[in-house]
Amino acid sequence: MKDGGRLAAAIEVLTEVETRHRPVQIALRDWGAAHRFAGSGDRTVIGNLVFDALRNKASLAALMQDETPRALILATYSCTWQKGVEALAETLSGDRHAPEPLSEAEARTLSVGQAPDPAPASQADVPEWLWPSFQAVFGENAVEEGRALARRAPVDLRANTLKADREKLLKRLAHTGAGPTSLSPLCLRIEAKPGLGRMPHIQAEEGYRKGWFELQDEGSQLAALLAQAKPGEQVLDYCAGGGGKTLALAAAMENKGQLYAYDADRLRLAPIHERLQRAGVRNIQVRDPASSTLEDLTGQMDLVFIDAPCTGTGVWRRRPDSKWRLAEKALADRIEDQRHVLENAGRYVKPGGRLAYVTCSVLPEENQNQAAWFLENHPDFKSSSALEAWKKALPGASEPKYVSEHGDLLLTPASTGTDGFFVALFERQA
Repeated sequence: MKDGGRLAAAIEVLTEVETRHRPVQIALRDWGAAHRFAGSGDRTVIGNLVFDALRNKASLAALMQDETPRALILATYSCTWQKGVEALAETLSGDRHAPEPLSEAEARTLSVGQAPDPAPASQADVPEWLWPSFQAVFGENAVEEGRALARRAPVDLRANTLKADREKLLKRLAHTGAGPTSLSPLCLRIEAKPGLGRMPHIQAEEGYRKGWFELQDEGSQLAALLAQAKPGEQVLDYCAGGGGKTLALAAAMENKGQLYAYDADRLRLAPIHERLQRAGVRNIQVRDPASSTLEDLTGQMDLVFIDAPCTGTGVWRRRPDSKWRLAEKALADRIEDQRHVLENAGRYVKPGGRLAYVTCSVLPEENQNQAAWFLENHPDFKSSSALEAWKKALPGASEPKYVSEHGDLLLTPASTGTDGFFVALFERQA
């Protein structure tokens, strides 16, 4: 396919996403199934166009004064990908499968390249109703933080220390462009490619099949590291999901002690079994919510780790369509879910034990406010500084920019180069 046909396909897919409210991955998959002639390279470019249009939807719509799929895709190609108006005009006129040629108004607007006076929320590509929350947590950095959440994300890998180390993987994966990161001692990163760039298929690598590494954002790795799981401890991962942080905790425990993996949604928990086998983990007991309870663990855990259900605002780089689907009711529901999880999970912490509360959100309603609510309603717990845990685990590493009065940490793409993650630590008083 030529770029003209790819632009038309991207407009078609984005229209499907916008009008039928379908997840973008499903819309792209269905388009590919219905257009078998499109090669993998074509599908990659079409996907990149759609994802970048969604990442920058507000700022592009402000530029074009138009938020139709056509306007967003053309602006992505011309402005975000820096192809320019002339190249876009040639692409549209030189391919019979291309969209309609540029109108004079479109060409004039794209030549300017930026909206004359965009609202801060549009400039940051943040939904208008969430802008007060961004200002509350980021202050004068709110636009910068929003823009960072609108960029493409890298591919991050965690060396599985049960089978390999980072130096070994750096040699094995040199052909992919993977390099070390500056924070997590276990992380390798393949930087995002711009425009039409295609990322390597990392799951086809021998090291992935043999369990030498896992796909995991550096922020997620750091959240697990700050929980300070130790060999020989009794640990409960209360919202284990697919098991990414569970595997990181198991590796930190060196397969010693006992790690219980639990999630109220058994479908989310299903992928963990295959991942455990590949990673060589032997100290995990998976508790299926349909057939077992956690009552025998009450007051027994050295560490309870909560990867809480949240809005996912910290991972907008990877799921840009979720940014625009998020509604106020969904945020209210997540806040209620988080308090329910905190209430239940705290019961399993033994006196002197630890509770780690983690979200992949940047919103204060889900982070600092929830930590404060928990302390206010659970006087048997006290705050334990995640910043001090950072200094201990990562000597010499730059300290995070956003730290609460209790030492809770907020990681962000702009400040730490990671996805957005919040980490608060608590200790149950004896």
